[in-house]
Parts: sequence; C-alpha cells; structure tokens
Amino acid sequence: MTQLPIAITPGEPAGVGPDLVVTLAQKPLSIPFIVIADADLLQQRAQRLNVPLTIQRIQSDIPLTIENGSKPHVPGVLRVLHVPLAEPCECGHLNPANAEYVLQTLNIAVRGCLQQSFAALVTGPVHKGNINAAGIPFSGHTEYLADKTRAECPVMLMVSDRLRVALVTIHIPLSKVPSAITSDHLKQVLRVIHHDLQKQFGIEKPRLLVCGLNPHAGESGYLGMEEITTIIPVLDVLRKEGMLLEGPVPADTAFTPRLLENADVVVAMYHDQGLPVVKYAGFGHAVNVTLGLPIIRTSVDHGTALNLAGTGKADCSSLIAAMELSIQLLSKFKSFK
Repeated sequence: MTQLPIAITPGEPAGVGPDLVVTLAQKPLSIPFIVIADADLLQQRAQRLNVPLTIQRIQSDIPLTIENGSKPHVPGVLRVLHVPLAEPCECGHLNPANAEYVLQTLNIAVRGCLQQSFAALVTGPVHKGNINAAGIPFSGHTEYLADKTRAECPVMLMVSDRLRVALVTIHIPLSKVPSAITSDHLKQVLRVIHHDLQKQFGIEKPRLLVCGLNPHAGESGYLGMEEITTIIPVLDVLRKEGMLLEGPVPADTAFTPRLLENADVVVAMYHDQGLPVVKYAGFGHAVNVTLGLPIIRTSVDHGTALNLAGTGKADCSSLIAAMELSIQLLSKFKSFK
C-alpha cells in the first residue's frame, strides 16, 4: 500500500524551523515527507550550518500525484514544495513582510491534507507577534487551522512520554478565562477530548482528570464559584452520557502520581495551568496535538528560538517526536469506527 507523505511547515523563516528541517533531512527516516517552504531559504540555511543537502523541488499542484508524493526519504535529500519568501530572510531577525508566506505554507498544507495528498501535518514554530505586526489577526496555529478546516472546537493537547494535558481555553488573556468557560464550551471540549482519545489514541474508555479553575477547586465556593455553577454540573451531565470523569480536582494536586495513575489525560482550564507541568516533564521531546480537526496535526513543543537560528544549536528531537506521533495517530485514526 502506498504511504502518503507527511507535510511539514517549518514556520517562522527567521527562527529555528528551517534549521530543524535541514537537520531532519539527514536522518534515516522511514516516513516519507514533503516540506512546504522556500527552497532557497532551506538551501541557504544548510550552507550556514555546513550540512550537506540536496533539494528536490516537486510540482506544486495539489492534489499531488502518487509519483510526486510517496517516494521514500533519502538521507541528505529534502523534497520541497517551493513557496517563495516575500523578502530575503536573516537569521534571528523578524520581518513582517514574510508573515503572509508563513500562512501560505499552512494553507497549502491544509488543502493537501483535506484532499488526501498528505497523510498528516507537522508544524514548526511560528511567531504570533510577527504575524500580527503584519496586520493579520493571529492567535495561534490551533485556532488558525480550525478556521481553515471549519472545525467548531479545536482543543490543544500536549503529549510527553509520561503525560497528556488538554486545555479548555487556549491563547486568551488570563482575565478572560472565567467568562470563556461556559457550560456549553466545557461540554464541547470534554466531548472532543473523549472522542479523539478514542479515535486517534485508541483508548476505548478514556479517563479524564478535570482540574478546577480556582485554587483548591474553589473550596466549596469560598475561593470562587465557577466549580459550583459550571464545572460540576457539566461533569454530572457528561457522566450520565457514560464518560469517565474525575474532578474537579485542585490543579496543584492534579499532577501527583496517585491521581495520574488513573488518568489518560489531565484537562486544565487554561494555558498556564497545565502546560508548565508537561513542558517540565518532557520539554524538547513533547508534542503538541490539535484535537477536533478533520486532519491529523502535530507540532513541536517550543517556539521560534530566534537566538538559536543558524547557530547549529537547535535540537530537532521534538520535531522527530511530532513526526513519529503523527504516524501512530494515523494508524489509530484509520482503524477507528
């Protein structure tokens, strides 16, 4: 059976994304993949890193032909679907003129996934500030990909060797978190997590450990009412649907071994409630997965690291982990009914 390639978008051209892709190309990977980027940028970065690289430009038509798409990877050779930068790129120096280029690579990748030219999408880090500086509203990959795939409820899930953490709210100010956690939104997020743990991870009966919003999960209302007014009633409704839910539990004890032993995922209410823990546990080897999409999307667990671009010090472990996890998810995805 022909294996479709994975699409890789390196992300911000002035950051470490191009470095990671050039380094990845040297690995003896069994996974076919195509990089959607400026081919000249990648060649220049390889020269700067003193890494041998042969670039094969492929036809940019989507959907790809079988001949174009599924050739096995050859170490030292990078197959690139060329998308030109708007302006030349300098390592470590952001240029808003190239923001549209970053989004264009994502648009091509998404279209290819939806049209089954690509098996999955693996993304490198983007710089949200630089895209917004170009006058393009952008809060993150997760929300952007949801818009492009018409997904109603994208959910960010971080995966490390020992831990899975999903978020109820993603890239919003802390001051807006309580009002964003409505009953309808929380129900939708928990249902997406439950469904995709079955569909993508092959967990027949997922066990969700749900954090409270407030310290001590509100402590019976003395430290906040959201647990009483919203979270507990939602969990009660979903338990009646057959979902296995524990909580709400205080976030400061949710990550203790006793509670994690009986959980397939910890559900945090906001970005910095859950992600510091999973990044501490596996930074550089963790993977960002977007649940709720009609495609498989994984990503690195780090940012653009502008200070490391072109230095040869960037570690591609998270990119490799994202590639490997996408293949695992695909195998479960195809067999789910």
